[in-house]
Parts: sequence; C-alpha cells; structure tokens
Amino acid sequence: MRVLVIGSGGREHALLLGLDRDPSVTQLHAAPGNAGTAALATNHSVDVASADAVVALAREIDADLVVIGPEVPLVLGVADALREAGFDTFGPSAAAAQIEGSKAFAKDVMAAAGVRTARAEIVDNPADLDAALDRFGPTWVVKDDGLAAGKGVVVTSDRDAARAHAADCLEHGHPVLLESFLDGPEVSLFCLVDGETVVPLLPAQDHKRVGDGDAGPNTGGMGAYTPLPWLPQSMVDRIVDEVCEPVAAELVRRGTPFSGLLYAGLAIGSDGPAVVEFNCRFGDPETQAVLELLESPLGEALAATARGTLADLPPLRWHDGAAVVVVLAAENYPGRPRTGDAITGATAEGVLHAGTAVSADGRIVSSGGRVLSVVGRGADLASARAQAYERLAGVRLPGAHFRTDIGKAAEDGLISI
Repeated sequence: MRVLVIGSGGREHALLLGLDRDPSVTQLHAAPGNAGTAALATNHSVDVASADAVVALAREIDADLVVIGPEVPLVLGVADALREAGFDTFGPSAAAAQIEGSKAFAKDVMAAAGVRTARAEIVDNPADLDAALDRFGPTWVVKDDGLAAGKGVVVTSDRDAARAHAADCLEHGHPVLLESFLDGPEVSLFCLVDGETVVPLLPAQDHKRVGDGDAGPNTGGMGAYTPLPWLPQSMVDRIVDEVCEPVAAELVRRGTPFSGLLYAGLAIGSDGPAVVEFNCRFGDPETQAVLELLESPLGEALAATARGTLADLPPLRWHDGAAVVVVLAAENYPGRPRTGDAITGATAEGVLHAGTAVSADGRIVSSGGRVLSVVGRGADLASARAQAYERLAGVRLPGAHFRTDIGKAAEDGLISI
C-alpha cells in the first residue's frame, strides 16, 4: 500500500512512524513533510491547501491511501477533491470538518444530539461585546469562531484580558464565542469514525499552557501523556456513548457523515463529560503519545476508515504501559518564534520533528514554534516520563524552552474526577 501523508508537523511524523511499522505499507510519501520525515518518506513540496496540487501529487505517486493531518486542508475541501478523483482518503469532507472549522456549527450539532457542553453566545458586533461579557465570568472563556491552530482561546479571570482578546478577533473580522467555564480535568479522546461506526483510541491529556504548573498563555500544546491512570474505562465508555456516537449519528442525519478522526476535547466534571471542543483530525501532541502505544497495524485501521469498512476492523490492540511526549519550543513561542538555529541531537530515537528544515549546508535547523517533540515509553507513567526527559536532555537548540511537568500531576496522583 502506497500512502501519502499530508502535513508537516509532529503529528505527521508520528503517523509516518506508525505507518512504517505496518507490513502492508510498502511506500511512504509526505507533503510537504519536514527534516525528520525525510528519513521515512519521500518529501514533496506541495501547497497542502490547494486541492488541485494535492490531487496531482496523489496521481503522480499512484497513492493507495491519502491521510490528511492538518485541519486547514480538511476545512477547505481537499478530502472531497481526493475522493472525487478516486482516492481512498482518511479525513472528513469540508461539510463534516465544520465540526472544527466553526464553533457555532459544533454547538448546533451538539444541541441537536443532546450532548453536554458549555453555555455559549456568539458575538459578531463590537457594540454587543461588553453586555455579553457581563453575562459570563468570573472565569471567561473567549474563542475565535474559526480555525486558530490551538491558540485562539483565552481562559482568564481577568475581564480586561477577555475583552482584549475578543476585541482583537472582532477587529480582524472573526466572530467570537463566549462560553461558561467547565471545571474538572480535561481529556482528549480520539475516535476513528466511519458514518455511525465509532472506534475509540486511548484517552490522553494535553498540556496547553506554555509554562510549568499551567502558567502563561495557551499554545498549540506543550506535551501529553497516555493512558490516564485517573480515568476509569467506564468514563471512556460514557464519552463514546454520550458524546462521540450521538455526534456521529447527527452528522449522518444531516447528510454530512464523518469519515476520519473525530477528536473530542472534554472536561470531566461532577455531572460527567462535557465537550470543550471538537477537532476534525488527529491532535498534536497527543497523537505522538497515543500512536506510540498502538500495536495494531495503523495503515489497516486508517484504510478501513477511509474505505467505509471500519465496522469490520478487528479490535485495536495496545501495548501495555504508558507514553509521554514533551514539546521543545523555539525562543519566544507562542509569540513570533526565533527560527534558523541549528539543532543537535535531532536524529536520536524518540525525537519527532515539527518545525524543522534542512539548511543549505545540510544542517537541521528550526523553522517554527513547536520545533520537536520527544517521546518516552515505559511500564508506567513515571518510567515513560523519565525516558522522555532523558531523551530531551540530548537535544540542543539555542533559546529553546519546554515544560518539565508533563504528566507529573497524574504521576503524583493529584488528578481525580
């Protein structure tokens, strides 16, 4: 099976690693890929937002399966174009991808499906902002209604900060979503979805804020771990039964069935799971940890989803133990990152690339904000954390920073529901 993976981040590097372990996969291609994926796949310089360019590449390499990693090409309809051209494609249609592309659409789907989520209000006129803010708090949740690469959300007890973020979104022509704050620990649950067939992967927990102890602004994700020792299987079953399956069924009812990876971000409160957000693709950095523990052939699972035969897929098998991923970020991230610095230790085991490139003189250099993610695996969370940080110690990037507490609260037994 010749597989083309669309995207350039750590998520795509993890997908390629998983596909490389599948004996049914004979050839790997990445578009555009990064300096790390070049060791596994043939990289192709392609505009992933251009449906014509992606279809042309799929034809050129005669792809048997195309896997779309990022949200932007999905929302823009690249999966639709690939399917119309006859390619088996892992990733939802543009219509179904609105579950991530529009917060308002997602709220409407959840309301129709009877799924618990935060109370919300859309503001699209600056004149209405102050009155709307008065109806929320004392913790404000302000979201850009469109795609924001994980950084369009402000959660704050400072009304002025909430107002400033909302005003900035509105100034750029983006409606904002104000939400009530959901308490309880957060969970990321990925599910393979083929119409009304839903197959959950392992639950994970992301660390969104830039600093230790959840300090500082939100980022695209600074690390994650799986499984969650504080989350019983019965709660995972509830998430599937009360959230993922009803949403999948509602999308079918609307004539926009979902095919691909549905990511539910949830808060687990006293009343059970409530949705914080949906994504229409694998999340980064959780994917790096979750796929590290997948024992079943990844290509087989993705192809079954793409071909509409997910219901026939054998139950997924998982390795015992735990996995932890820690993100190494460039200086000044999540602001405008410093780039172009040489990286040492970037080819070591467990190091996955995201914001990297190869310089004219052949060195691996930084090219983005989240530069690398380092994965550790062990018999338990403590040993997985130890391996991840041991591997990270061998990587050098001037000015880089990372969190030292990924998975630590769970290791110490400080998280409960």
